[in-house]
Amino acid sequence: MLTMGIQAGMQQKVLYQADNQAVQNLKSVRHHVHNVCRQHVNQIVQVQTMDGQIVVGRLLGCDKGFFYMGVQQQGGQRAFFGGSDEALLTLVLYELLVITLLYT
Repeated sequence: MLTMGIQAGMQQKVLYQADNQAVQNLKSVRHHVHNVCRQHVNQIVQVQTMDGQIVVGRLLGCDKGFFYMGVQQQGGQRAFFGGSDEALLTLVLYELLVITLLYT
């Protein structure tokens, strides 16, 4: 809950609170995806998000609810670190629908 800047005596109002079942489901999905990621690090994957976005790149790993991919930069610009043509893309685990291993 956000409490910074709240003056003494003001009432707090919860705008959203996940129910326990939803929390357990998300934790289960996160745990499962972490296991999948550990087994396929540095392999080329295709990811589809809940919004229908499809991204192809190299699976770099995942932690704390985030999925990290190395993707080819558009326009041939260099990455900020390491002089690579690969840029880091961070996705939120709970927004992923499909992770497909390519080039098996």
